[in-house]
Amino acid sequence: MKRLLSLTLALLLLLTLTACGGGAGAGEVRAEDGYAEARIGDLVHSYFMDFTVNSAYTTADYHGHAAPEGMKVLVVNLTVRNTFQESLPMYDDDFQGQWTASADTDEFAWPITEGEDGAGLDTVAEEQLPAEYELAVNETRTGDLVFDVPAGEKDFSISHLELFDDDSEGDTFFVYFTAEER
Repeated sequence: MKRLLSLTLALLLLLTLTACGGGAGAGEVRAEDGYAEARIGDLVHSYFMDFTVNSAYTTADYHGHAAPEGMKVLVVNLTVRNTFQESLPMYDDDFQGQWTASADTDEFAWPITEGEDGAGLDTVAEEQLPAEYELAVNETRTGDLVFDVPAGEKDFSISHLELFDDDSEGDTFFVYFTAEER
């Protein structure tokens, strides 16, 4: 009887830990040796936050923002949650859009709210993440990151590099996906 009770309690503890997220499981990504790769839908754990790329598509126009000549608009829906012990100042350019470089194109883009002089530009849609915002402790926010990307590309990644107040760098995260055309 004692043995059965111990086995039952051990099984109950295991189920409780699994339900509470007592470790990285399928679809959860943590950096190893400073680097991590993920896919759409994976929960990515960084030092300051958790984030998930929920979906991605390309289009010629996003709420009136038309892509420049030879480009298209990449729309990435992202959920971010502050897991740090204090409020976090957030910037949409904490995330960078990337693709395979060719001889005539860059290999990355900042969100469209990043002006050429580094000044923040207005968003074009309510669903879009603003250039700057703050996340309270344990607060979650979902919104679109919008990038102008080369028209011929379909495979992308969103990257995030941890940056600390002392200007040191932490882990780098990449979420890879093929964007559907809309």
